[in-house]
Amino acid sequence: MKRNLVIGVLTACLLTGCKQGKTSFFSDSAADVDSTETTENYLEDADEEDMDELISEEPMPQAAEELFDDFFFNFASNRRLQFERIHFPLVIRSDAKTDTLERSEWQMNHFFMHQEEYTLIFDSEQQMDIVKDTTINEVVVEKIFLSQAFVHRYIFRRENGQWMLDAIDKQTLSLNHNASFLAFYRRFATDSIFCHKSLSPEINFVGPDPDDEFGQMEGVITPDFWDAFAPDLPHDTIYNIVYGHQNHHSDYKIFVMRGISNGQEVELTFHHEKDKWKLVKLTE
Repeated sequence: MKRNLVIGVLTACLLTGCKQGKTSFFSDSAADVDSTETTENYLEDADEEDMDELISEEPMPQAAEELFDDFFFNFASNRRLQFERIHFPLVIRSDAKTDTLERSEWQMNHFFMHQEEYTLIFDSEQQMDIVKDTTINEVVVEKIFLSQAFVHRYIFRRENGQWMLDAIDKQTLSLNHNASFLAFYRRFATDSIFCHKSLSPEINFVGPDPDDEFGQMEGVITPDFWDAFAPDLPHDTIYNIVYGHQNHHSDYKIFVMRGISNGQEVELTFHHEKDKWKLVKLTE
């Protein structure tokens, strides 16, 4: 059941209830993007190495080839599978320079698997359904270093029914298809004054109903009450997964924070109007 309300005259009890329902989102530490390393050198302890070995003994189900997400979670967790699904020598492109990486030089890359959540950026609600599209044959996993304004793009292609890491592109943030939004987002996540200036006068809200365990409530958040509902935003290093082709000129961006193991998800919808991005909707 959904309840309608205008959020701005809520009681302290309701504010507390919604605040407790949010999770804290992990922001991984910045990497040295100028390094010639391509895997950011994860420092694994003995327990993690043992877990890698244990997971590597399990074959990936054939059904995992259908959806890229299913494959990628196996790829980022299974050392043996990861080495099998990389085209060596791996092509590394950076500006006008092209290098190659041999199998012996590759180190296991867990991507965001050691975090609690990962992030995604979509151009519309309709585009979010593309995650379930089994006909897509090219996907790019982006590791975005916001503070260094740099992006590592891992390009995966499906060949003969199998997903393979085909190349890595390193680019400055200004060349990324989401460059304008990402520059805005970094300020939005780190500058509280700028954040409040970037709020729509009325922010549509959809979230859990504190009076109904299985229900949702819909309403409007006014800027005065934003701090009571604002999720913790990653602001240093984030990820994005590009499924197929995105609209580079979209006036909407949906920034998604998705739990890896707990199924929780938070969506922030932004609209570009009068040369400025504005937050227009929060979904929890």
